Amino acid sequence: MKKIALTLTLSCFFAAGLMAQITDPKATEVWDPVPRKITPGKNGAAPSDAIVLFDGSNLNAWETQRGGNPAPWKVENGYMEVVPRSGGIQTKQKFEDYQLHIEWSAPTVIVGEGQERGNSGVFMQGIYEVQILDSYESKTYSNGQAASIYKQSMPLVNATVAPGDWNVYDIIYKAPRFNADGIKVADGTITVIHNGVVVQNHYHIKGTTPYIGLPTNEAHGPGPISLQDHGNPMKFRNIWIREL
Repeated sequence: MKKIALTLTLSCFFAAGLMAQITDPKATEVWDPVPRKITPGKNGAAPSDAIVLFDGSNLNAWETQRGGNPAPWKVENGYMEVVPRSGGIQTKQKFEDYQLHIEWSAPTVIVGEGQERGNSGVFMQGIYEVQILDSYESKTYSNGQAASIYKQSMPLVNATVAPGDWNVYDIIYKAPRFNADGIKVADGTITVIHNGVVVQNHYHIKGTTPYIGLPTNEAHGPGPISLQDHGNPMKFRNIWIREL
């Protein structure tokens, strides 16, 4: 009993001492290290510490998903456009944790409905899809509409703008982690801001995002950003990434 009383007395003594220390505001000030200074971009432009993946001029940062050949999509008027049935493209560089900015526009000539209308996708590490779809006035399954984590998580709201207008995705992504035995030890997480609106709030990715079947979790390391050719002439512009 005396030992417990002594322990409580000492705890109170040290707590009182700590409280005495933090009455000085300087005790909780951090002066070093200092966050490095960057220049933020205006109106969605890339900040000074970003890696620019597409600035409207060329596809030098991109290649075909199969074969690693030069990306065959069309570039004109400051945007790239899917050449239907030419295949998806991916970045030559691989990434893990990042902030990604990408802008996309659906065709003004309306063809099809649901998944056949203005369809593409942006894949984190080439594996986990954030759906791109003309969901302005078109019905489809909720976990497959624009800004969904495909077949996993529907967006909190539908923030899609009309075909021909530019949608903006700002994506905060943390990759899943695997141990030396290939077992997943931490989920990947993703936050999606669609046209300034949070539509995926730190979602824990369950695994791959297949069209058919359940998610799987094969071990992997860094991977590319990839864009899907779903047969629609989708447009993309102003793509940049900041590694975190």
